[in-house]
Amino acid sequence: MKLCTLVPMLALLVPLGAVAADCEHDRARLLALDEQSFDQDHKGGWRTLAAQPGCGLVAADLLRDYRQAHRNDAGILYWHEGQLRASSGQYRQAIELLEKAREPAAEDMYGWNPYADATVAFLRRDRAALERAYKALLAVPPPPGESVKDSVLEASRPDGSKFKMRWPPNIDVVEGLLNCFDRPYREAYAQACRPQPRP
Repeated sequence: MKLCTLVPMLALLVPLGAVAADCEHDRARLLALDEQSFDQDHKGGWRTLAAQPGCGLVAADLLRDYRQAHRNDAGILYWHEGQLRASSGQYRQAIELLEKAREPAAEDMYGWNPYADATVAFLRRDRAALERAYKALLAVPPPPGESVKDSVLEASRPDGSKFKMRWPPNIDVVEGLLNCFDRPYREAYAQACRPQPRP
């Protein structure tokens, strides 16, 4: 996964609960979208449905149906469905999906697999495995030519502009899972469990 693709994904999911009675959406339109529009558009893809209170499982089913309709095995689609199911308490189903989102080890330059390992360990209620995954994630080196100071990476976008982010990616999410280990995933994934940004 490229860093320029990963960065916008870091804060994409809204933790979601159980199914509501009314989760209106234009299923045919959503299923007809290309993958980028379906998965990454916050105003027109599955996220609009998932943002409706109680529609997490409906959105998870939509992600499943999208993958099947398009014969699309993109790991990120498995990941997002898995997160939605985990947020709704379907841990067993979520683990199966999250495992399918792993990257080949040679292509994992930004610590995606340790992040996945940490999430799965949390869902399995295995704190020791979560702590091992956290240490593996902390050990991920920055991209060549980029520098990290005080756990913050300053990098360049394709247009030449600069941005800053905590390094490695998703470290704040994993710290939240550790901080709120005894809570449901929906709560542990939320901002309230993550370390607060420095002033």
